[in-house]
Amino acid sequence: MGWQAERDKVVINVGGVRHETYRSTLQTLPGTRLAGLAEPGAAARFDYDAGNGEFFFDRHPAVFAYVLNYYRTGKLHCPADVCGPLFEEELAFWGIDETDVEACCWMNYRQHRDAEEALDSFESPEGPGPPEPAEPKRLCLEEGRQASWWRRWRPKLWALFEDPYSSRMARYVAFASLFFILISITTFCLETHETVTTGNETGTQVAVEVETEPFLTYVEGLCVVWFTFEFLMRVSFCPDKRDFIKSSLNIIDFVAILPFYLEVGLRGLSSKAAKDVLGFLRVVRFVRILRIFKLTRHFVGLRVLGHTLRASTNEFLLLVIFLALGVLIFATMIYYAERIGADPDDVTGSRHTYFKNIPIGFWWAVVTMTTLGYGDMYPMTWSGMLVGALCALAGVLTIAMPVPVIVNNFRMYYSLAMAKQKLPKKKNKHIPRPPQPGSPGYGSPGSGPNAPGSPRGARRPPACPLAQEEVVEIKPGVGLGVGFGGVWGGFGGVWGGVGGVGGVWWGLGWVWGC
Repeated sequence: MGWQAERDKVVINVGGVRHETYRSTLQTLPGTRLAGLAEPGAAARFDYDAGNGEFFFDRHPAVFAYVLNYYRTGKLHCPADVCGPLFEEELAFWGIDETDVEACCWMNYRQHRDAEEALDSFESPEGPGPPEPAEPKRLCLEEGRQASWWRRWRPKLWALFEDPYSSRMARYVAFASLFFILISITTFCLETHETVTTGNETGTQVAVEVETEPFLTYVEGLCVVWFTFEFLMRVSFCPDKRDFIKSSLNIIDFVAILPFYLEVGLRGLSSKAAKDVLGFLRVVRFVRILRIFKLTRHFVGLRVLGHTLRASTNEFLLLVIFLALGVLIFATMIYYAERIGADPDDVTGSRHTYFKNIPIGFWWAVVTMTTLGYGDMYPMTWSGMLVGALCALAGVLTIAMPVPVIVNNFRMYYSLAMAKQKLPKKKNKHIPRPPQPGSPGYGSPGSGPNAPGSPRGARRPPACPLAQEEVVEIKPGVGLGVGFGGVWGGFGGVWGGVGGVGGVWWGLGWVWGC
């Protein structure tokens, strides 16, 4: 009997820690990796040590204890001291579905995915780094030089205008962009002040038109020239044009720039349609204030606030529903409460109360529940005061309920943003190893010792010495000259285009002034 029990036992060595269990225990979850150890011929398919009589797996021993306990008890719990992605990877290796995790541990297991999504939202805007330099060839050297120039300089120029923390020059560009943003917003606000506006009365019927001082117009034009240059540089060197077009900040940049050029182009025309369009453009000048959102590129806190608001959509929706219910209830209550003890002859209640109908009470309920209390409307009877006190208490409790969730989201995103900034860049210095016995890729054609990913299989073809000498001679001289010449040529072309736009603008301004 004891000999039969020994035959039914299976010894599993995971990371140097020996675990012993029954074959019947492993058969409780058919189709998994451990269930295969209880099948005939398992010693040939897995790494089996006949001397010690045990199966060996080079996996995490602490996590395996929870996996084996799942076979014994039927309940899968997540260890609190193990990172979520590690536990997820171990479950995938042992062939266990993650949905089997118990409800008490599901939130702890799910936290790592929320953190990964948050980290992805704070990815470096410069995109993936340049690929590893390929082995030089003797033929097609001119094409290789051009490709290497674009591959080398595009990420740098993209980071120059997109990531203020990538280099010192990127910080200078960020400071310049911040300066022009603040100047543009200040100009937008000053245009409405009486000291910098002039009235224009025309026709027999007085029609007052407010015009801005030319000085502010010139300042705004200078800011638009900088924003145009910045937008063109970013759209030229962005890694993915499709993602660039879909970005909300880039759409805001384009929408904030376009009305200025349309207004300048149509200002010299005298047709009625052009005047109508100019009137519409003057109305939509408020889109310039959207440039304040460009500050999110330079301040992590503003990006954190945006992610927090996006992640807290459900909480805000719940808050709006609670407020709507409270407003409806207390507006109705205050209307009827003010009628108690009123003068029977005053049917409309115009002499003793502000609440002549329920819709007017909506405004009072919103102001009271949000604890603003403007004082333009207030109850005058004892019953109305009681309803007002209940409305204020209900408003405090309603607003206080979703606030902790929003604060926790902000704290999580802020800590992840700080961690993302301090996280060093990873470098691929790891040597890929062939799959272990028992892993899914073991025995496949590309998993042997001579596979491309294995250390012994990574053999390079013999290079031609003449090609290497030719490339070495070209790199220090011609390659460097072509690279810097292309860079300066690109900058000259962009500045020339911006100068042309500025010249057209100044010409139109001069004609308009005449």
